[in-house]
Amino acid sequence: MLGPVLLAAARSGRVRRLVSSAPVTRPVVDRYVPGEALPDVLAAVRDLTGRGLEVTLDHLGEDITDPAEARRNRDAYLALCEGLAGLGLGERAEMSVKLSAFGQALPGGHDLALANVTPVVEAAAEAGTTVTLDMEDHTTVDSTLAVLREMRRRFPQTGAVLQSYLFRTEDDCRALAGEGSRVRLVKGAYREPASVAYQRRAEVDRAFVRCLGVLMTGQGYPMIGSHDPRLIAIGEELARRAGRKPGAYEFQMLYGIRVGEQERLAAEGHRVRTYVPYGTDWYGYFMRRLAERPANVAFFLRSLAGRG
Repeated sequence: MLGPVLLAAARSGRVRRLVSSAPVTRPVVDRYVPGEALPDVLAAVRDLTGRGLEVTLDHLGEDITDPAEARRNRDAYLALCEGLAGLGLGERAEMSVKLSAFGQALPGGHDLALANVTPVVEAAAEAGTTVTLDMEDHTTVDSTLAVLREMRRRFPQTGAVLQSYLFRTEDDCRALAGEGSRVRLVKGAYREPASVAYQRRAEVDRAFVRCLGVLMTGQGYPMIGSHDPRLIAIGEELARRAGRKPGAYEFQMLYGIRVGEQERLAAEGHRVRTYVPYGTDWYGYFMRRLAERPANVAFFLRSLAGRG
């Protein structure tokens, strides 16, 4: 029951102020966000890649309110591209971007987001790496996929994220299963209405398996975004049935979650990519992680109650 409440709180200014000011917050946040500045995330990249993992980096900054913030987020990614170029890791260290951070929700937002993300994708290519376009709530899907089509004309390695809890996603998987396409499949972490999304966990999981089957039998490159042991095992089996060898797909998991499992899969020869967020605007991301992990919710709420 707490999950929907926390997802709603992720967009509440009042709750944001309370959570951000609580002394107990920082230690919990540090579990999921390795730092706020570029040197922090580059240190995390060196550590993770040194342990045989790959990374995708997210500069946090969704739900912006003016074009100046969009430009600041764009510039943060351009600085990240420069930092990654110096590490020489190629596509072992790619980037994930939320188009809302580039102005997608503002008036004229589609064109604004496209204008801001284009130089980032260009800079990523110059640095020898690439970008994956994160997916947000269902109202952004058409715009995000339109930006993807535009980016892939010049940079076909640009990736996309699809969320299995949306009714439309199986069809979107079919459309994006072509040669050269890169798709990260996740369950979905936004609060969506029953008119567009499955509400029960079992339905979401079944949809995830159907969608993953489409991607595995296609010509693209599937990226399995899950920490669920059952879905990881199913992903391995679907890859085997489709004749895919390790390296023809990958697993992706969040920074700080199931670290041992990430390292186990990598040691077995799988490509494993850790999703690493960083930056000062960590609140929305943090609340979604709490919503996904009841143990952390209980700990955090007890700590807040003690503060009160």
